[in-house]
Amino acid sequence: MANVNLSAAKRAKYDEFYTQYRDIEKEISAYLDYDPHVFRGKTILLPCDDPEWSNFTRYFAQNFERFGLKKLISTSYAADSKTYSDAYQPTLFETADPKFDRGKTTLNGKIFTLTGDRTGDREINIDDLEWDYLDGDGDFRSAEVTRLRDESDMIITNPPFSLFREFLAWIVETDKQFVIIGNLNAITYKEVFPLIKDDIIWLGNGFQAGNAYFFTPNTDNYAEGVFNPETGLVKFRNVCWFTNLDHGRRHQPLPLMTMEDNLKFSKHKQIRGKASYDRYDNYDAIEVPFTDAIPSDYDGVMGVPISFLDKYNPEQFEIMGMCENLDLYNMKTKVYTTEQCKQAYFAKFGKPGTYDLNASGVIEKNGLLEKVYQRILIQHRRGSAK
Repeated sequence: MANVNLSAAKRAKYDEFYTQYRDIEKEISAYLDYDPHVFRGKTILLPCDDPEWSNFTRYFAQNFERFGLKKLISTSYAADSKTYSDAYQPTLFETADPKFDRGKTTLNGKIFTLTGDRTGDREINIDDLEWDYLDGDGDFRSAEVTRLRDESDMIITNPPFSLFREFLAWIVETDKQFVIIGNLNAITYKEVFPLIKDDIIWLGNGFQAGNAYFFTPNTDNYAEGVFNPETGLVKFRNVCWFTNLDHGRRHQPLPLMTMEDNLKFSKHKQIRGKASYDRYDNYDAIEVPFTDAIPSDYDGVMGVPISFLDKYNPEQFEIMGMCENLDLYNMKTKVYTTEQCKQAYFAKFGKPGTYDLNASGVIEKNGLLEKVYQRILIQHRRGSAK
């Protein structure tokens, strides 16, 4: 149900989902563990982060000295651009400042900067932020925020769900370092998968079991068990971090069993006891429905779940392509006709219709052609299969 709510959020452009401080801390710690100086001397832009709501600005302000940052820049949308604008009330932080302008606070975004100890207490923290109104509404696509992007070294944020494709393209065109939150299914986007295949971007350290809990001011229309009124948090499944910063987990080899041992001892009944792995009818590859069932000694191409990328080690595996309709990677061995798709549908469901067999990998099961879930096609790196 959480994925349904995420789709609804995209349609309604309910993009105010705020990341918990502990989740930010856990993710950033993974990059620091790998390289303790990864942020030293850097200017970080947080382009969707009003510190009155967002923990990103708060986290990096509190750790400004420890990380050795050069500058922190945070921008926010104007209140009128938010779905809860009718309920928006400026905080004392804003209204107590001589710069406060009630007209601007609804129409203009804000910019927050941190460069050093402004209060004179010999500490650098959230109290040292300086702020002002932007000329525009704070949209990341504006020339104003784009200039801030260009002067920064890193971009870190939870971008609007409804604009993920556009936001990622906005970053990648500059060759900046970044850490952003997105849905795992974004892996399959035509704008995203080629970047992952070519090791230009990858998944970050991740949320616990892919479950993320965000605060949101939009509390309506959530299924039971998704929004917790006691905590004010909304649960989303299959949420991940996308990044081009290295971290240690990315280089940990995935422990595997041989194909023979998987067929004998796998904990998955879809594998255990079979004579062999299923082969696709439309790809020269075997179907591996679970990441921990990847055989260690198979040198050919394997179709694995997209969740495999959470365990992907680029020294151990090579991403070859993806099971998809357009055959962008020239890996299909068969393209089904319209008539074959109709016949497959009738055979499976006993009524007229069409089964889009060309959109995924297909296996034959009990005499029927069956589509499998979205698969990434991988192969062991030369010499890594044992």
